[in-house]
Amino acid sequence: MASSLPDYLAAARPVAFDKRAPWYKNVAQTYAGVMLWYAFWAQLAGAGGALGGTLAQGLWPPLLAIVLGGLICHFLFYLVPGLLGMKTGLPLYVVGTSTYGARGGLYMPGFLMGLLQFGWLGVNACLVAVVLCKCLGVSVGEGGAVQVPNALHAVIAVVFAAAAAFMGLKGIQYVARVASFFPLIPLVILAVLFVSTVVGLRDFSPEQVIQQGEAAKDQAAQIAVAKRAAAADPSTVPFPKPPAVPMPTYDIVLLLIGVVVGFFATAGAAGADLAMNSRNAKDVHLGGLTGIALATLFAGGLAILIVAGTYGLGKVPPSEMKTYLDPLHVMTGVVGDTAAKVMLVLLAISAFPGGCFSAFIAANSFRTTMPKVNPLVSVGIGTLVSILLAVSGLAEKVVPFFLLIGASFGPVCGAMVADYLLSRGKWAGPRAGFNPAGWISWAVGFAVGALNVVFDLLQREPPIQVPCPPVAAFAVGFVLYYVLAKAGLESKTLDMPQLAERKA
Repeated sequence: MASSLPDYLAAARPVAFDKRAPWYKNVAQTYAGVMLWYAFWAQLAGAGGALGGTLAQGLWPPLLAIVLGGLICHFLFYLVPGLLGMKTGLPLYVVGTSTYGARGGLYMPGFLMGLLQFGWLGVNACLVAVVLCKCLGVSVGEGGAVQVPNALHAVIAVVFAAAAAFMGLKGIQYVARVASFFPLIPLVILAVLFVSTVVGLRDFSPEQVIQQGEAAKDQAAQIAVAKRAAAADPSTVPFPKPPAVPMPTYDIVLLLIGVVVGFFATAGAAGADLAMNSRNAKDVHLGGLTGIALATLFAGGLAILIVAGTYGLGKVPPSEMKTYLDPLHVMTGVVGDTAAKVMLVLLAISAFPGGCFSAFIAANSFRTTMPKVNPLVSVGIGTLVSILLAVSGLAEKVVPFFLLIGASFGPVCGAMVADYLLSRGKWAGPRAGFNPAGWISWAVGFAVGALNVVFDLLQREPPIQVPCPPVAAFAVGFVLYYVLAKAGLESKTLDMPQLAERKA
């Protein structure tokens, strides 16, 4: 009965079929904008902090990991939420109630997802403002670091966050319009840098990046010693932690899969919000394969090849002590300082669709879980939080927090896939209260996915190193939900009269 439903479920209405669009007008464009965000692909070559980064064993391990990571994102993390969104016309915060319950779905994945997106919006605004300040030479300190807070950084962050929130409130059709053109910027920049460095790939060897890492370590140590001597107080400047030894091939592949999937996890669960505007299953598949798998391979693969090609050409700027595996920094040696600054400005502009995506997901979350609250109020408050995180510089320091939250969506997607299979490819409908199978599988999956991060924050060695935490968390969530559901730990399903009216 309708009276047994919470307000946010009773008020939910499916997207009409006549208001849906082809895959290339919504899903593909929006996801491509996310995966082409420079904050994703710029970190891949240097992930892990070991000597040589992910290039320490050559090109094929990181490239293989990026391919596998993109496919895992599509098939495991996006596809089922996307199909559920398309089949029901309802967002994640509604379809997720079959896994977590009508009451539990209000919190997971509902309200929590919305809150998380404002964190991502703050990170995006902060990073964009940092890049633009660096290009303009404002508040740039030792080592090229931008000193935050500062006035220009604050102005840029406020404008960026407010504009992205406005577009997110307008809806997916407007976000997709923005995403239609802005992803072309990093696409073109990556293509130009690749063409400029591809010749160097034949002369690239892993020893080049390993030797550069050793030289950077020595330089950092010398600087630290000099600072200690000048300050006459060893405690004022900690001695730099030496990079680890080069990673073996197996570790590189698992690490990069984890990085790719961890970055994408929350966006994958939000596939329901995007694909509820899709016409059929073909649109869901094509939108994901193009916007997720292909875009991940293009952006991540070219980023790896650009760094390797730059080393092969011997054009890595010698002054880049800490970011010698970052394409955003090695590009200076390839195209020159002026052109590199122009590219950085363009990349900052291209980050706008990612901010719009975060605001759109947050707006959907609050509209669904708080239907009686004006979205202008809820999203406005969330945007103010994003601005505070960005302007204060705190958004640069919350990476461990986002890793923990990202780990939580592995078991969410895993449990949703198990629920989908148990329901034979249909949406089971909302379940009463807090569905035990969903919450138990999430709690255990989250504990597994977050184990490494928690012990890193505590600066202690974990009792066991969890390989590829987001995928491990997915597997735990999937298996546990399936087993618990078979054991009868699913709560009863509730009727949604509005869906029956739609079928009639």
